[in-house]
Amino acid sequence: METGANGAGSVVLALPGDLMFASRIRGAAGMTGTAVVVCPRPAVLYAELGRVTPDLVLIDLDARSWDPIAVIAALVSDHAVPQDRIIGFVSHVRADVISAARAAGAGRVLARSAFIRDLPDLLRGGGD
Repeated sequence: METGANGAGSVVLALPGDLMFASRIRGAAGMTGTAVVVCPRPAVLYAELGRVTPDLVLIDLDARSWDPIAVIAALVSDHAVPQDRIIGFVSHVRADVISAARAAGAGRVLARSAFIRDLPDLLRGGGD
């Protein structure tokens, strides 16, 4: 069983909005040796939180089939994940979404280009 922050090993939960980013996250995880669980929708993410304590939760703020801001707010209000472990990524032109994600409790919000560039370091626990 993967344990993440509550035991040995690193576990990252990812909630990407599309298959392209799911693939990029899995690829970076393979390069870094990090266990990543890609969750296709919020219900899967919440179920995984009952099983593991993640080192990071990566959330695609450009997702259209679910509300990423509501997911962040729920994670924070339920104390399911500390804010500093929530990283959102979004198109750099969506200043309103960036502000909303920060207000909801995301510890970090990165432009998609910075997220892609920094993803291996983020998965290794760096990138600060």
